[in-house]
Amino acid sequence: MLPLLFYSLICIRITRRRLRVSVKVHRDHRCRPMPVSKVRRPSSLHLLACVQRGSWEATCKPEGGETMARDKLYRRVVEEEKTRVTYVLLSAPWSVLCYYAEEISLKAPLEVVPQTNLHWSKKVLDKLSIPNLMAQDVPNPPKDYYTCQFRNNKLERFLGSENKDTFFTNTQRHQILYEILARTPYGVMKKGEVGIDRLVAEKVFTAAYPLHEGPFKVAEGQVDPCSLSMRQILFRYWARWACWRKYQPLDHIREYFGEKVALYFAWLGFYTGWLLPAAIVGLLVFLFGIWLMTTDVPAKEICNSGGTFIMCPLCNICTYWNLSSICTTFKAGLLFDNGGTVFFSMFMALWAVTFLEYWKRTSAVLAHRWDCSEFEEIEERPRPEFTAMAPMTLRNPVTGAEEPYFPQHRRFNRTITGCMVIIVMLSVVLIFLMAIILYRSILSIIIYRSKNSFFIFSAGRIASLTGSVLNLLVILMLSRLYTFLAQVLTRWEMHRTQTKYEDAFILKVFIFQFVNFYSSPIYIAFFKGRFVGYPGKYHTFFGIRNEDCGAGGCLIELAQELLVIMVGKQIINNVQEFVFPKLRTWWQNRKHNPHGGNEQGARKKPTLMPWEKDYKLLVCEGLFNEYLEMVLQFGFITIFVAACPLAPLFALLNNWVEVRLDAQKFVCEYRRPVVERAQDIGIWFNILQVICHLAVISNAFLIAFTSDFLPRLYYRYTTEGTLKGYVNFTLATAPHSYAENQTTCRYYGYRDPEGHLLPEYYQLLAVRLAFVIIFEHVVFFIGRLIDMMVPDIPGEVEVKIKREHYMAKEALAENQVRLMISKVLRLQPGKVS
Repeated sequence: MLPLLFYSLICIRITRRRLRVSVKVHRDHRCRPMPVSKVRRPSSLHLLACVQRGSWEATCKPEGGETMARDKLYRRVVEEEKTRVTYVLLSAPWSVLCYYAEEISLKAPLEVVPQTNLHWSKKVLDKLSIPNLMAQDVPNPPKDYYTCQFRNNKLERFLGSENKDTFFTNTQRHQILYEILARTPYGVMKKGEVGIDRLVAEKVFTAAYPLHEGPFKVAEGQVDPCSLSMRQILFRYWARWACWRKYQPLDHIREYFGEKVALYFAWLGFYTGWLLPAAIVGLLVFLFGIWLMTTDVPAKEICNSGGTFIMCPLCNICTYWNLSSICTTFKAGLLFDNGGTVFFSMFMALWAVTFLEYWKRTSAVLAHRWDCSEFEEIEERPRPEFTAMAPMTLRNPVTGAEEPYFPQHRRFNRTITGCMVIIVMLSVVLIFLMAIILYRSILSIIIYRSKNSFFIFSAGRIASLTGSVLNLLVILMLSRLYTFLAQVLTRWEMHRTQTKYEDAFILKVFIFQFVNFYSSPIYIAFFKGRFVGYPGKYHTFFGIRNEDCGAGGCLIELAQELLVIMVGKQIINNVQEFVFPKLRTWWQNRKHNPHGGNEQGARKKPTLMPWEKDYKLLVCEGLFNEYLEMVLQFGFITIFVAACPLAPLFALLNNWVEVRLDAQKFVCEYRRPVVERAQDIGIWFNILQVICHLAVISNAFLIAFTSDFLPRLYYRYTTEGTLKGYVNFTLATAPHSYAENQTTCRYYGYRDPEGHLLPEYYQLLAVRLAFVIIFEHVVFFIGRLIDMMVPDIPGEVEVKIKREHYMAKEALAENQVRLMISKVLRLQPGKVS
């Protein structure tokens, strides 16, 4: 059924399940299905692979031609304890490679381009004559070329066309051969029974993968670096922990894994590098908070107040408490809530805008360098499932060709249905959030009733911390369920190209994950403690008094929530990425080699072939989870950075580890993924832009309504210019009707003894709203200036693009002349000699 090719090194592992399939290549080299009932002799097919009762028959012979010895299939049968395993490697003749290279618009080289540096920091350090500790000489750098779309009838105009064995790279062979595999039907087309992925999913084949280029480990002793394979180069100069401070060899990554994987690592490295200045500034703001702990006037007033301020109970069964008891907590809150926070919030907002603008430039450079700048608009083909299941065809107004078509109104209806499912799942998330809010309130009540003085004093912090941990567990549980639902819905929506399919899937999952991860921090930042009421007139939720901020304020609780969710998620992800692959690899090796630990069994075991070794590696699950983890992290360090200046530092440390973990997985632990082309990081960039805008709004409201910055500023302006007496200014006196045993208590608020709001409340509200408007307009204005000042495509790249278009036009000019002459001959056959 499906051709698997030796020169592409794609291997299919097949079980003993009965299967008979075939693919016939006609004289025009188009792959068309041939019913097995019409197959009389294997020798009449270009590619035939039959599995029946565990045996293989295979040959490679063009229709009406002679057998090509170098294109024969290679097969090997491996006996395991309970199964017979057949490995098959397939290849394609030169004519098929040329036809499909033209069909899928592969780029072929026209002229070598002088190598240019990809790293801006290297250019700066070279100009300043400063030693660059991040630079390294990676052997065998892939060459950069001016290219144009491959044309078989112009073969002689492309560089290297005289050598048929090396003209197409291994990754290009993977693309061509996987295209054949992915589009070959094996059953009913309208049911989407097409492609190797579907067969692997249905367990007809157990695996299909390109082979790695040999082992990744280098032999002991001195080895010439130029003699290393590409996989060994990537391991030595990229995947080892010793390379943590070195530039990533992006061209090598692209050469081995393809553009899609290389763009991910390019973005991850770029993001990690930009985190360094953000982490330094955040650390300085945090150190400023430490200094403020020892000099802050309100902190001294609280710590030295003794029994001056008797505070009202925090819950219905709680007791009165002294404000001086929160001395340590209040000082800890100054680490996150101080004047430097305002500067850092504005800095991070502008940092995010500048980061995205410069990534846009870098992405344009890489897209042109890697010949995929026009991939989505011109070169990308419809998905195999879409082609098979589309109910009708429609003439393309640009090319004039008949193409599969799915009506827009039907897709819109399906998309609306998917949106309803998303809304239901978001409702589930909010229900869990309310459950956690109730959990914190109930746990506080239980702790207070325990009459244990130690736990009673820390009841609020215990409830908040355990609620954060519980929220993290709920987040991880719901994420797995919704990801599965999003896959089903996106497949049902029938998107034409793989890029549109992935964008729709990513958008669904991210909307859910955004609410899932950020709902609890948003609640603490903007809603918790806002609707409590005041002594004698408290508001309730399901009969329970509304949750109030702890004694130290909401901002320190928000910082705690961020650290638990963000850092906790990073630790869990890193453990999963480091430990789980090791355990899964060990289990897979043990499953296929049950006597591996036995010395006698080890002696009997034959040397494994490369395809057997690769089969024991783990399946690459794609880049979605990697991108999602980083984008969620980007949201934490921008949307809520006003509450936790150390967030960029934690993100930087995590990403230094993440780059090496991901590199090791791809080089050492994963089967080699099928090469995929990509023009950029896709819809993730649009999501990052939305997060930047949300970050500006969020930080403006955090500083205005959750932080103490504006109340302190207002108090300084309306008094003598100092913060002396500020604590008493922020505390209101409970109504006399609420007092028990003639005890007068205080609470945070701007009210008179009767519970009415004071003029200071409204004046401060006006200041807060004015700050939000000014903050947003200033940041957005500066961000817009940065956008205008930084061009999306560097000037030198624009020149290269024009040069490449000119060369492509020259290379294909003869075709255009012939086409014009043929038109003239058809229209005026008697007037042209």
